[in-house]
Amino acid sequence: MPSLLFIIFFFWIFGKMIGFAFRASWSIIKVMFTLVFLPLILVGLVLKGLVAIALPVLLVVGLFSLLDRA
Repeated sequence: MPSLLFIIFFFWIFGKMIGFAFRASWSIIKVMFTLVFLPLILVGLVLKGLVAIALPVLLVVGLFSLLDRA
């Protein structure tokens, strides 16, 4: 009986840890994209002469972040 309870609790806690890992990694990915990759992409677009693409992308991302915080 105790081994059955151990197995049940083990899989329950293990499932919770997997869920936490997915939530944490998603947050880290969002932060990395927002702080590192998006600015690098926008600067790269401007340096390549694609300001006509970089400006609308910047406006859409800015508007989305403004409305997301409200």
